[in-house]
Amino acid sequence: MSTAIGSKLTLDFLQVTEAAAIAAARLVGRGMKNEADEAAVETMRTLLASLDVEGTVVIGEGELDEAPMLYIDEVIGRGSLRVDIAVDPVEGTNLVANGLPNAIAVLAIAERGGLLRAPDTYMKKLVVGPRAAALVDIEAPVRVNLEIIARSLERSVQDLTVIILNRPRHAQLIEQVRAAGARIRLISDGDTDAAIATSIEGTGVHCYMGVGGAPEGVLAAAAIKCLGGGFQAVLMPADELQEERCRKMVGDDFRRTLRIGDLVPANDVIFVATGITDGDLVKGVRFMGRTVKTHSIFINPLGVRFVETVHRVNTTSPLL
Repeated sequence: MSTAIGSKLTLDFLQVTEAAAIAAARLVGRGMKNEADEAAVETMRTLLASLDVEGTVVIGEGELDEAPMLYIDEVIGRGSLRVDIAVDPVEGTNLVANGLPNAIAVLAIAERGGLLRAPDTYMKKLVVGPRAAALVDIEAPVRVNLEIIARSLERSVQDLTVIILNRPRHAQLIEQVRAAGARIRLISDGDTDAAIATSIEGTGVHCYMGVGGAPEGVLAAAAIKCLGGGFQAVLMPADELQEERCRKMVGDDFRRTLRIGDLVPANDVIFVATGITDGDLVKGVRFMGRTVKTHSIFINPLGVRFVETVHRVNTTSPLL
């Protein structure tokens, strides 16, 4: 898939995440995380099926016996352009259910074979912006990496902000970051936009560290590769079944450090996300009577676009 071909489908990809975000946003704060996810999944699949691509879902809602649609290896679309598709119709279902910030609808598309088929397991992650991308090492001590990031940005460690998921498993990591002197922003769920923020100037985020979902890692890596940032990861299966999945999908050496080229082999990648609730990168959906406003981020190798769209509500449309 060339960038030129991808640009012709820009609006189509954008409409997919916009519609999914709107569907989920109607249930924000209502404590219905599963229903919000289902609404976004159904909407996203309906629009993906209409695209002029032959897309294979490599990251989706699970295996065929776990998900009725957008399941891994589902082929979707009505065209001949062969692509890999990674989706997360609601990144942060708990955020949507509780009306909390940073819930997004996410889509990444690359040429066939261009996205790692990440197993549904945990992944240790270290994500930084372009200046530190080639300098950090996920196996190095936390303090060492923070000092490297600080030098690359020409600032002190005390002026760095590190995002970490607020989980008991990160207690030691949090203490190490604090001991080094950096500031921490703890998040409750959804680390995709947090990871991407490290590679966009002006967000005030300089590093993402910790253990999160592997599929979400690949989605974030798709954007970060376009932005020139650094993403290192190590898969962390919880049991023998997950280990077998890792071997099948990544290879016998699945415990090796995965770098951006392993996570996203393709050079031509498109990443799109639309805000469901207000977040660091994008604003949430706004319902305004006969119109609905969405805010999205579109990233490809040519650059970053922030798109604000005002949709006219058509009462006959199943999407709006």
